[in-house]
Amino acid sequence: MGPEQSNGVWRAIWAEYSPRLLLFARQQTPALSEAEDIVQEAFIRYWKAREKEPDLPQTLLFTMVKRIATDQARKLESRRLREAEAQALEASEAFFAPTVEERERQEFIEASLRALPGEQREVLVLKIWGGLTFEEIGRTLEISPNTAASRYRYGLTQLKTLLTPALP
Repeated sequence: MGPEQSNGVWRAIWAEYSPRLLLFARQQTPALSEAEDIVQEAFIRYWKAREKEPDLPQTLLFTMVKRIATDQARKLESRRLREAEAQALEASEAFFAPTVEERERQEFIEASLRALPGEQREVLVLKIWGGLTFEEIGRTLEISPNTAASRYRYGLTQLKTLLTPALP
């Protein structure tokens, strides 16, 4: 089938089915513009599928409209849930916003951690905030568990020395 003949077939199918498909799509979505988008997407998919399989029934367009509408509804619902979760998180953060003193304390602790030798700092972080055992730390850093425990003790001692005069 040549391009002009194909164009004529497409126009005939569009003329015959687009009003019915639009009505069907309107049942699936609240907005006319969304329904129009769904019908257009169905025609594009149908036409691409017809290139591979020319004998596809035209009624398949209704199935495509239904699937596209369902997919869009799922995407919209997922987006709505994500936005609601984000808003809830933002609202909860407002209740627990750190005070100036808490932020200063956090910054001081972070600065004190940075003042430690790197080997001790990484063991402290893995143990305290990472929740790893000395054996797991040893595997992670490719050192023995005893070395990890030793670095941890030395790091805690140094951190205590750095923090004691400044923190209440």
